[in-house]
Amino acid sequence: MFARLFRTDPMKKPARAAYEAVLAASRRPEFYRDLGAPDTVDGRFDMLVIHAVIFFRRVRGEGEAGAHMNQLVFDIMFDDMDAALREMGTGDPSVGKRIKEMGQAFYGRAEAYEAALNAKDDAVLSDIILRNIFASDEDASEAVDFAASEIETSRALAVYMLKADAVMAEQDAVRFIEGAPPVFAAP
Repeated sequence: MFARLFRTDPMKKPARAAYEAVLAASRRPEFYRDLGAPDTVDGRFDMLVIHAVIFFRRVRGEGEAGAHMNQLVFDIMFDDMDAALREMGTGDPSVGKRIKEMGQAFYGRAEAYEAALNAKDDAVLSDIILRNIFASDEDASEAVDFAASEIETSRALAVYMLKADAVMAEQDAVRFIEGAPPVFAAP
């Protein structure tokens, strides 16, 4: 009876491998050095969101196992963000609030990216990336003049997202559930 209570979920190890692949892809130096993604906490969060969305899209179609895998990867990702905030010195009372804000940001970005990826619309995707990565919260209600480099970065990232989504779609999601890590397109 007690063995059942303490049994480890067999999908936790594959979920950890998937998350590590998502994280590694989001940290590729080329995004920051060559494509112009901001090498900041927020910039790295946005790159993580981009890669997580691409992964979640592929695994979602695998029924209950896919839904479970996505939930485990999501939980690991936010546990990791919680730990990172604490390491950066965010106080305990603030961590919960920050994680909640990050969760809301994740879901908002995921919904917007999902629609643009479904439409395979790089112009819309570029605009979404531009606003998410380069506009501040204060800019949300007004027109913003973006720098040429920011527009170029958002376009490059939109092209990358479409390419990465296509590469991910070619992979067997069942293998991810079994423990093979996903492979992302090169930037």
